[in-house]
Amino acid sequence: MLFRYRGSEGMLAWAFHRISGVAIWVFIVLHVFDIWLAGADAKLYDEVLKVYASPIGRVGETLLGAALLYHSLNGLRIVIIDFWPAMTRWHKQLWYANWALFVALGIPVAIQIMAPAFGIPAPFRFGGA
Repeated sequence: MLFRYRGSEGMLAWAFHRISGVAIWVFIVLHVFDIWLAGADAKLYDEVLKVYASPIGRVGETLLGAALLYHSLNGLRIVIIDFWPAMTRWHKQLWYANWALFVALGIPVAIQIMAPAFGIPAPFRFGGA
């Protein structure tokens, strides 16, 4: 059983934090490229925007939102533990609270992003009209 996983919540929190951080970095590189593309080749930029508006683009946007939300919530959990070391006794409970907030905030956002991909109007309206 040399390869059996022995970690717990702390190891999972670290792994998810690292994975979400890399995903955010990939998005930033892609975003810089597509902004550059807007000035370099407007037609190709319009094609890229069509991909972003497609169902697969919506899935990517939803995954990006999930990565940003998890990374920020877990970062706040880390800040709490760093500034109040006594909170390390409750790091598991903080991690589960992190997931509860992730689900409570993430599901409405995911529905808002994915609804147009299924031909459903977005449930939340922002701005005028």
